[in-house]
Amino acid sequence: MAKIHQNNVRSLILERNDGPTSAADGHHHFRLWTAFSGAAFRRKIFDAVSCGGSSRYGREILDDEGISLPTPKAKTEMESRGVDSEKGNGRKPEKQKEAKGCVSKSEKLLDLLNLAEGEAASEIKKKEEALEELKIVVKDLQSESEEQRREAASKVRSLAKENSETRVTLAMLGAIPPLAGMLDFQLADSQISSLYALLNLGIGNDLNKAAIVKAGAVHKMLKLIESPVAPNPSVSEAIVANFLGLSALDSNKPIIGSSGAVPFLVKTLKNSDKKVSPQAKQDALRALYNLSIFPSNISFILETDLIPFLLEMLGDMELSERILSILSNLVSTPEGRKAISRVPDAFPILVDVLNWTDSPGCQEKASYVLMVMAHKSYGDRQAMIEAGIASALLELTLLGSTLAQKRASRILECLRVDKGKQVSGTYGGNLVAAAAVSAPICGSSSSTSTNPNGVAKECLEEEEDMMSEEKKAVKQLVQQSLQNNMKRIVKRANLPQDFVPSEHFKSLTTSSTSKSLPF
Repeated sequence: MAKIHQNNVRSLILERNDGPTSAADGHHHFRLWTAFSGAAFRRKIFDAVSCGGSSRYGREILDDEGISLPTPKAKTEMESRGVDSEKGNGRKPEKQKEAKGCVSKSEKLLDLLNLAEGEAASEIKKKEEALEELKIVVKDLQSESEEQRREAASKVRSLAKENSETRVTLAMLGAIPPLAGMLDFQLADSQISSLYALLNLGIGNDLNKAAIVKAGAVHKMLKLIESPVAPNPSVSEAIVANFLGLSALDSNKPIIGSSGAVPFLVKTLKNSDKKVSPQAKQDALRALYNLSIFPSNISFILETDLIPFLLEMLGDMELSERILSILSNLVSTPEGRKAISRVPDAFPILVDVLNWTDSPGCQEKASYVLMVMAHKSYGDRQAMIEAGIASALLELTLLGSTLAQKRASRILECLRVDKGKQVSGTYGGNLVAAAAVSAPICGSSSSTSTNPNGVAKECLEEEEDMMSEEKKAVKQLVQQSLQNNMKRIVKRANLPQDFVPSEHFKSLTTSSTSKSLPF
């Protein structure tokens, strides 16, 4: 028999039977025996895993032979009585060290558990203290002292700046209504503190944004703006920032747009006074973009002179993409398209954007505005042709982004249909006029009376010759125009002089029909 000794469990006996039957079968049979009951076996397993148990609960420690060891507490009492506990039990030095090691490991595990419990308790305590602090702050917001409320608003501003959980907790505790009420105070410091506290409470929290508007903050802000006394520039900037944050929520867009905030935002954007910071202008432009997304707000925007100002500002690279985004929203309505087309030089400015900008976003948005207007109005298409849009669109189909290329192709298709109608109309008019004028003089009167079919044939041949000459002239002009445009495109794109155009472009320049015209 062989013995197995592991983790203080020694009483497992592995017996091997090498009888004649097993040998004959070629198999070896093993039996697992226990030298004690199931309860004792489980006890030994528990003691082996827990390394003797924990001294905290005064558990009994058993040695390998099942002999009871005194607990640390009992050991201390025995030593106080002058009894050598180790010697009294007849312990061997090796077993004494093993027992001490088990007790040490159990105590370390206990220390770790106590540490984890202590950290959890510490975290709970910190959260309770933070909650009590927020309750005190909200209570101060409802104080009758303006100074105390201003200090509390400053605390809300700092606490809610970077902590989303704090924003939720403050709103649940009722911080928003008293902050909105502080906008009625006369002191600019109180107004600024409450405005920035509301701004920080609304960061990334739609429920708080809706609650701020519901508390009447928007109308109180406009009341500050429309007061006979000009508001403090810092107050105006804080109001613009709040309009930007609140207008990001879709349900707030119609409320802010109909409240009268649009003229204030346009005035801030157009203000050339150095007292208005560039950040405030950026915020005003972004707020106007948010409001322009909602269709009912477009009428409020069109009541101002925002569109001419936006078209004039398209040369500013920092603002161009945002401006084009607003124009993209405005062209979604017939009123918006009419307002844009009425602005002098609107189409030359938009076409010029396609020429000078290398920003894919600007090209895509400008081409979208032109595409919608070209699709909806024949007069706008003619104005685009006069502004020289053909070459810009050809360049865009070759060098623009995928979306810009698709939109440029759509515009070219609209312009190509108009060109085809003009050419066919011109040829049809010439045919009718030629038939009416030349019929009496094609041949003599005698020949007409004797052979009318021959006269008609001669007239048709002359007309075909005339049309073929016109077609040749048109084709030659088209090819020259496309070749010139190609040279400009290659030059602007800094391509090598031996650049070979694509087969698609070659097909445009070699087609013999008027339907292939790109403009």
